[in-house]
Order: sequence, then structure tokens, then C-alpha cells
Amino acid sequence: MGLRERLTKEWFMFCIVLVIVLAKMDPSVGAKGGPLKPEVTITYIAVSAIFFNSGLSLKTEFTNSWLHATSCFFCSDLNQSCWWE
Repeated sequence: MGLRERLTKEWFMFCIVLVIVLAKMDPSVGAKGGPLKPEVTITYIAVSAIFFNSGLSLKTEFTNSWLHATSCFFCSDLNQSCWWE
């Protein structure tokens, strides 16, 4: 297996090692108050990206979920009307 095929197959691990080496060479980039602004980037952007990526991987069954949501709304509406009177 050549170097190109190996990098194509193991691209994620290569990128992780590359980022670790770059962070070791210049840690001030990711330090508090540095150019990456980790207090904002990690708190909001990274967490939002992780949840968005997780949401993209969910299976979408719109028709089944629509019927389920409609029945749940009907039941909750019926329950609340019984409780309030």
C-alpha cells in the first residue's frame, strides 16, 4: 500500500496528528484570548456543530412522526381540557 492510499484511508488520523503537532508548535493560537477565541468557539460553535451533525445522521420518517405528533397533540389537548374544567 502506497503513501497516497494510506493517507486516503487514514485521513482522519493524519489530520488529528497534524493538529496536535501544530498545537504543540504554537499553543498561543488556542489559548484563552488567542485568535481562535476558545471561550466563544468551544462554548457555542463547536457544541452547535456537534448537535447539528448528530441531527443530520438521524433517520427521517416524516409521515410516521407527523401522525405521532398529531395524536400526541390531540391527547394532550384532550387531557388539558379535562383538567381545566
